[in-house]
Amino acid sequence: MPQKWTLAQMPRLYDKVAVVTGANRGLGLEISAGLAAAGATVVMACRDPQKAQAAAAEVRRRAPGAKLELMPLDLADLASVRRFAQEFSARFPRLDILCNNGSAILVPLQQTRDGFEMHIGTNHLGHFALSGLLLPRLQATPGARVVNTSSMAHRMTKGLKLDDLHFERRPYKEMDAYGQSKLATLLYTFELDRRLRKAGLNIAATVAHPGWSNTNPDRGNALLRFLNSLMAQTAAMGALPSLHAAAADGVQGGEYFGPGGLKELRGYPAPAGSSEEARNPQLAARLWARSEQLTGVKYL
Repeated sequence: MPQKWTLAQMPRLYDKVAVVTGANRGLGLEISAGLAAAGATVVMACRDPQKAQAAAAEVRRRAPGAKLELMPLDLADLASVRRFAQEFSARFPRLDILCNNGSAILVPLQQTRDGFEMHIGTNHLGHFALSGLLLPRLQATPGARVVNTSSMAHRMTKGLKLDDLHFERRPYKEMDAYGQSKLATLLYTFELDRRLRKAGLNIAATVAHPGWSNTNPDRGNALLRFLNSLMAQTAAMGALPSLHAAAADGVQGGEYFGPGGLKELRGYPAPAGSSEEARNPQLAARLWARSEQLTGVKYL
């Protein structure tokens, strides 16, 4: 890849359809703007309709003539995920880029509509179900890509506890829960890649992380917000690895991208490193089976 891959290297996407979850703020807004500026039809999948409207106005300000569709999606509610997939499939015959970006970040202990811990339910299980339900549209689109969003926080957890995903038997810590969900994202992506290859499908499953980016300036404690404002790179820079994974030439399934600077904290897109646990195929297969059981969505 170029040493400094930027939006200037984005290919034209005029005939492409993209879905971006969590599109109303942070990385999701930047990803939506980048794809729209390149000519894609971008379906901005958001939980809050008012915030979606404001985000769409911002994208159109940056990319006049942007082709946008707003559709409601609450990843913390599997019924909403199913409704979104049904409506999208009825309206669009193809899906070129699925950016599974929406995320719960360092929230207090709470449950999704289906009783899952909020981080694992939103960040992994919601996207696991959405990807499976949209798989027919991805299959109908040669060269389609799935881009999942992980985090350096996948290293900041005591590990994936399949027997206690929802913190029912262990003390709840926000970073442990968030990190577990982002570890699950990596395990899921690499297993999805293996299964797509085994099925002979022309779909690339990739994953990216934003490094230390100021994507949610109002989240975390006062110290974290101060450090973010002082040291973090912009959300636009943090979105580049995902945009590279989504659209750059030569991207292969199973690749993981992040900032290429010191410790992957900031910089332009480059191959990223992961923990040893994230690359464990046996654990990934067990997570897949558990995810099918919890969501009721089975595929590949």
